[in-house]
Amino acid sequence: MGIPHFLAIPFLIPGHINPLIQLSNVLAKHGCKVTFLNTEYNYKRMKKAVAVTAQANNIDDHDEDSSKMIRFVTLPDGLDPEDDRSDIGKVLGSMKKTMPCLLPNLIQDINSLDSENKISCILVTFNMSCVLEVGHKLGIKCAALFPFSATGLVSLQFIPKLIHDGIIDSDGNPIKSEEIQIATNMPMMNPKHFLWCSLGKDFFNHIVQEMKTMELLAEWWLCNSTYDLEPGALSVSPRFLPIGPLMEPDDDNNNNRSSSFWPEDTTCLEWLDEQQPQSVVYVSFGSLAVTESNQFKELALALDLIDKPFLWVVRPGKNEDKNNAFPNEFHGKKGKIVSWVPQKKILNHPAISCFISHCGWNSTIEGVCGGVPFLCWPFFVDQFLDKTYICDVWKVGMELEKDENGFISKEEIRKKVEQLLGDEGIRERSLKLKEATRKNVDEGGQSSKNIEKFVNWAK
Repeated sequence: MGIPHFLAIPFLIPGHINPLIQLSNVLAKHGCKVTFLNTEYNYKRMKKAVAVTAQANNIDDHDEDSSKMIRFVTLPDGLDPEDDRSDIGKVLGSMKKTMPCLLPNLIQDINSLDSENKISCILVTFNMSCVLEVGHKLGIKCAALFPFSATGLVSLQFIPKLIHDGIIDSDGNPIKSEEIQIATNMPMMNPKHFLWCSLGKDFFNHIVQEMKTMELLAEWWLCNSTYDLEPGALSVSPRFLPIGPLMEPDDDNNNNRSSSFWPEDTTCLEWLDEQQPQSVVYVSFGSLAVTESNQFKELALALDLIDKPFLWVVRPGKNEDKNNAFPNEFHGKKGKIVSWVPQKKILNHPAISCFISHCGWNSTIEGVCGGVPFLCWPFFVDQFLDKTYICDVWKVGMELEKDENGFISKEEIRKKVEQLLGDEGIRERSLKLKEATRKNVDEGGQSSKNIEKFVNWAK
């Protein structure tokens, strides 16, 4: 009998690609074979980022296909070269048309290369259920990795009930304003913070259809989480399988070097080495959130006002270039501004004191595993739910409060940084949560056992 062979297919944004590559590395370490499918556009982008990072840091830019257990393949995304790939709706529509047509031939080609170890499971992230139907027709098992919290997943699964109970209407809009508890032992949630509320009616309809397909065809729903973090949410369904934290180290010999869209500036690690322990304020809003121009300037002035060393990730890109004009009065002498970083290494560096974060789930998990207190600045989708866990459930962070115009002032940022860094209770809880979360992936830990269960199922 052959070894399990996974065809891993992420939706094409970094927040989906990164955890699936990390999971692929874990599966490879368990003796599985993984073929990782990227779009041609993203693959070229990542290869370029890897090459620039390697050149800048004198790393041998080996071909990431050199891993015997993980092979990278590509298909077109169906868009023209000049199309805007930051338009998620457009990308999604194109992928739904293109992927199901091209996938059967690709699977046939992959299987012909190794007839002993044909693809035994298609593993997708959310938004890619259209390819599960292809797998089902070909008699291949299917599973899904959800790149957001188990709580976010529960909210999606409960959409029909939320409509039935009059919490939301049939377009996903909140009807009631009071907080609700979706299931036992889950935190109270504000209906206007459900992850579809910032995405519009068309995307809500897509989510409803996506969940129906997942219910039918994905036998396991893998979550980058642990029972320590979300006991209530993970108890909702026997199909949920917590396998987190997915924290493969991004060292120079690891396949997940290929998962970044932008070259990583590793000089910041040397700069951090020169700073005092727990002194540096780290600021990053992930791969999608865009700060409005005036708010960007206010954040810059706040970092001057805090009078502490800071490391600030200002992502390169078309939209960002227009918004990221530094104010004339900004000095930034104590800080370092970079375009992209190896974030897991940053958050595990002893110089980091706190993390000003958009609270995306990957960043949340990485911050928890670094034992770093959070200052929460959520923008959209699941980030408000994650903020609830950080501030109200785990109590490892504080929220930056907006004024009546939805603006976060420099004084608010300075005040909250001082409060956060002066709160020993938050620091202690952060370190305890780090230990409890990480032990899940140790030998004999719950997530390690669940990975073994999943691999055995795939066999």
